[in-house]
Amino acid sequence: MEQIGPRLRRLRQRHGLSQRQLARHSGVSNATVSLIENGRTDPSMGLLRRLLDSLGVSLAEFFSMTIGVEEQCFFPRSTLVEIGSGQISYRQVGGDLAGSQLQILHEVYRPGADTGQSMLSHESEEGGVIIQGRLEVTVNNRVEVLGPGDAYRFNSRLPHRFRNVGSEDCVVVSACTPPSF
Repeated sequence: MEQIGPRLRRLRQRHGLSQRQLARHSGVSNATVSLIENGRTDPSMGLLRRLLDSLGVSLAEFFSMTIGVEEQCFFPRSTLVEIGSGQISYRQVGGDLAGSQLQILHEVYRPGADTGQSMLSHESEEGGVIIQGRLEVTVNNRVEVLGPGDAYRFNSRLPHRFRNVGSEDCVVVSACTPPSF
């Protein structure tokens, strides 16, 4: 028998709901839905019934139905997953990147926001396009201020950092391969 968590995730996705939406509809916490879907806990039958009732599926149907793995191709803005906090918003395309080789982010840097004084470095390649505002990008000892339409791409093993040097939000669409967050 397949684990309950991955099965619940595919059923939720088939219904076009985010984890937050399922949690709200079923009256449980978002953290609980996440823990179940990621296999960190198995729900009681009562909790599973609440989740399934909100999807209009009985326990018998849940355990007997075949739920094929259907790759999600489209992501409405409401389904982007916030993985940042503070002055920088990182909204990720797709919630579960297990097995994925690509991470796409919609980033918003508030005026003055930066990734910190310490340079970042990780096993990845990354690139992005500035949509709005001005972003100072430092890679190794090179510093460049980029504006709308400008882009960057580099080996993420090189020390790097980002900083909004403008007076408005800076919006960036970026990608990392493999995922680094």
